[in-house]
Amino acid sequence: MTLDLFESTLMGTRERLGQQAYVLRGFALPYMPELLQALAPIQKQAPFRHMHTPGGYTMSVALTNCGRLGWTSDHTGYRYTCRDPLSGLDWPAMPATFLALAQDAAQAAEFTQYAPDACLINRYLPGSKLSMHQDRNEKNDYEPIVSVSLGIPAIFLFGGHQRNDKATRVPLFHGDIVVWGGVDRMRYHGVLPIKDADHLQLGRQRTNLTFRTAGLPNSSNTKM
Repeated sequence: MTLDLFESTLMGTRERLGQQAYVLRGFALPYMPELLQALAPIQKQAPFRHMHTPGGYTMSVALTNCGRLGWTSDHTGYRYTCRDPLSGLDWPAMPATFLALAQDAAQAAEFTQYAPDACLINRYLPGSKLSMHQDRNEKNDYEPIVSVSLGIPAIFLFGGHQRNDKATRVPLFHGDIVVWGGVDRMRYHGVLPIKDADHLQLGRQRTNLTFRTAGLPNSSNTKM
């Protein structure tokens, strides 16, 4: 496959998923060189790892963080911390290009003055998935989630406010961004198992940047 097959043919369009939820097709592509360059030092300082759920399961998606706060999980629960539990050091600072993209995408989805303090970085390999869940560990449950897709395609599931509500299947391609907040902020969402493919820049993986306004570190018994 070529790189073009992994990019949306609807670049520049905005698709509505809910009252305050949108897909911004190809929005991240102009930022791509700086985004990929900024990823390397973050991965070096805070390597990807497979965290464990409070129930003892190992997550199929590897993750790391950058920003003032980072999302973590272990037998004690899901929470945000100021420091990487593996190194004991602060999480890597959020690169300026990350923040600019997140703010520009939020603005395009009609959320102004967005100031995310956390960026969860997920790495999906073929077969990896993310079960339906709500993002409930953040202090602010109005400010949007800004989710940037890089690499091989994925099928994003965007559901309702109950776990069993029917979910819309949304194909996501390299450079697409999903933004949801306000009345849609607590909608359940997930990712179907990633199909095998080979992206020219990122190889056999999907990288997802998920920006949040987390607020103060807090613990939660959120079930994934």
